[in-house]
Amino acid sequence: MQAKKRYFTLLSAGTSLVLLFYFGGLQFRASRNQSRREEHSSRNGLHHTSPDHYWPRFPDALRPFIPWDQLENEDYNVHISPRQKRDANSSVYKGKKCRMESCFDFTLCKKNGFKVYVYPQQKGEKIAESYQNILAAIEGSRFYTSDPSQACLFVLSLDTLDRDQLSPQYVHNLRSKVQSLHLWNNGRNHLIFNLYSGTWPDYTEDVGFDIGQAMLAKASISTENFRPNFDVSIPLFSKDHPRTGGEKGFLRFNTIPPLRKYMLVFKGKRYLTGIGSDTRNALYHVHNGEDVVLLTTCKHGKDWQKHKDSRCDRDNTEYEKYDYREMLHNATFCLVPRGRRLGSFRFLEALQAACVPVMLSNGWELPFSEVIDWNQAAVIGDERLLLQIPSTIRSIHQDKILALRQQTQFLWEAYFSSVEKIVLTTLEIIQDRIFKHISRNSLIWNKHPGGLFVLPQYSSYLGDFPYYYASLGLKPPSKFTAVIHAVTPLVSQSQPVLKLLVAVAKSQYCAQIIVLWNCDKPLPAKHRWPATAVPVIVIEGESKVMSSRFLPYDNIVTDAVLSLDEDTVLSTTEVDFAFTVWQSFPERIVGYPARSHFWDNTKERWGYTSKWTNDYSMVLTGAAIYHKNSGLPSNNKKNKRKERKSYWKPRYYHYLYTHYLPASLKNMVDQLANCEDILMNFLVSAVTKLPPIKVTQKKQYKETMMGQTSRASRWADPDHFAQRQSCMNTFASWFGYMPLIHSQMRLDPVLFKDQVSILRKKYRDIERL
Repeated sequence: MQAKKRYFTLLSAGTSLVLLFYFGGLQFRASRNQSRREEHSSRNGLHHTSPDHYWPRFPDALRPFIPWDQLENEDYNVHISPRQKRDANSSVYKGKKCRMESCFDFTLCKKNGFKVYVYPQQKGEKIAESYQNILAAIEGSRFYTSDPSQACLFVLSLDTLDRDQLSPQYVHNLRSKVQSLHLWNNGRNHLIFNLYSGTWPDYTEDVGFDIGQAMLAKASISTENFRPNFDVSIPLFSKDHPRTGGEKGFLRFNTIPPLRKYMLVFKGKRYLTGIGSDTRNALYHVHNGEDVVLLTTCKHGKDWQKHKDSRCDRDNTEYEKYDYREMLHNATFCLVPRGRRLGSFRFLEALQAACVPVMLSNGWELPFSEVIDWNQAAVIGDERLLLQIPSTIRSIHQDKILALRQQTQFLWEAYFSSVEKIVLTTLEIIQDRIFKHISRNSLIWNKHPGGLFVLPQYSSYLGDFPYYYASLGLKPPSKFTAVIHAVTPLVSQSQPVLKLLVAVAKSQYCAQIIVLWNCDKPLPAKHRWPATAVPVIVIEGESKVMSSRFLPYDNIVTDAVLSLDEDTVLSTTEVDFAFTVWQSFPERIVGYPARSHFWDNTKERWGYTSKWTNDYSMVLTGAAIYHKNSGLPSNNKKNKRKERKSYWKPRYYHYLYTHYLPASLKNMVDQLANCEDILMNFLVSAVTKLPPIKVTQKKQYKETMMGQTSRASRWADPDHFAQRQSCMNTFASWFGYMPLIHSQMRLDPVLFKDQVSILRKKYRDIERL
């Protein structure tokens, strides 16, 4: 009996010890796990208010959950299903599940708007020319800020374009260099540009370093790895792609029928083995040597002869017979098959040549597919159905072919003709995601003039943009406000400004007249101004610089504005006729005095001429009309443009002038007190791709009347003309090309100068001038 008691006592004691060590060990492990969590949290910027609180907290409300790319490192990832783990690891990017809502901090953009910061270039780091062009485009844009605390988006100065390890442009040790950046924050609110990724033989889309939560602006990205509404697919472009401007498209005339010598063409490399070889190896099945010319060569690489097949010699011979440029310019459709990577240089080449791209690259997320409807400009084929391509494109109606070709030209010139446009389009797409309430719709992105020239901050209503009047069935405004810029004191009742005021007030379309008093002398008394049938409002200018005449004054209540210089000589009939012409061309500059530009071969620069000829490319500020919608928020810079123009034009160009053009050009105008009319002509022609409209010839122009005013010295100054020459070249340099377009069209009243009774003519007084 005693032995049983002793045995039971020992057993109880042993059991107690086991339980003590078991529960003590659990507590110790839990404490150790908590310490590890705290260390992990401190490394990732997470802070706990209490050591007993086991659940992680996040820095802001924008991260309601841990992104999938971090789950594998947490102890609680045991709760993730096998399918979720498989999905998370199916991409070459750890942040496969990243979206704007989960991996982007919107709070950085609320205070200062959409600003982009570029890291300073590090000493000793090599940057390829293409990446330098990208960074220059950002730094020259209205989005750029040099202050990282003001930034909403960050761009690396480390060259990430070429991540092919065999490339001489490959940057080594990029992983550690990126992680050492003090603003990296696991890539959040960062944008990474990339053209090439992976290397022989598989050419994966891995960029060679952990991008974390950064967005990718990547060429040749697949739909499998593309993160919708987060990444941006960009086109593959060569190192020779122009930084600004770029060449225009090759479609000069809308030839009917829109068919060319060749129906379908391609000329490029053929890969005998490896990824991307299947489609190009099969092209000879479709080639007929007549209207379908698909040429390939295996004569590339160092060891091509060692690997050539039985077709190589024959293909190489056929390949040399055709000139690629000649084929491109004389083909209706251009085949764009995939290469080693999904993207191809042939894509942009076809767009520029107005050759409708026929895409054969399964799984390629087409460039800017988030906003561009490629069905309007390309034929999307399937690599598995190569033999059906000829019959498919032959079945497309000629009207559709013409529409496709026209759209290729619009897309090329709007978004792809330069590195700057590619970069700006990328940034505008991201900005639309951040400010969804004012984002551009599909019509804006896919219709002239495109998303880069239609800024949603101006208005969310398409009717406020002059380009869409016809599409929306809207009529141009029926009344205008005249704005007269006065710079000389009122000393006589016979001064030109008073005669001008009376003549304009008699117009049947005039609603009111505003006199902008930019004279150093005090405002004249009210009784000094003539009595008129319409209200006359005198406003004292806020400053005496040229730009002050373009401020958006709240007193302007009509959509249309006739901007005038004080010494302009116009009759009531001329005002009426010019306004009726502008109503037919509300998106263009319409007016009387015209000038032209030319290329001076001897000086190798642009020249400016005031010779009276039938050819012109600019309408100056002598007398012209423009559009001014009401309700624009006050902005001192806007109205600068508005009133300086003595022609009719859409008010939206005020907004573009202020927010699109760089401060350097506007400062140049203010310092010279000159060239503002030229700059506006540059801007409007760049947007519309059209020349201004000149109305009935008028020889009484202000340059002949300047003897009556104190401004005569400026026009008589020989430096004035030289300044305008210099301005033109400075403006052309910034635009990257010459946007001005020559025209020989002049609009006259019906029966103008005809030998008929004067009573039959509506604008009879014009002929007496």
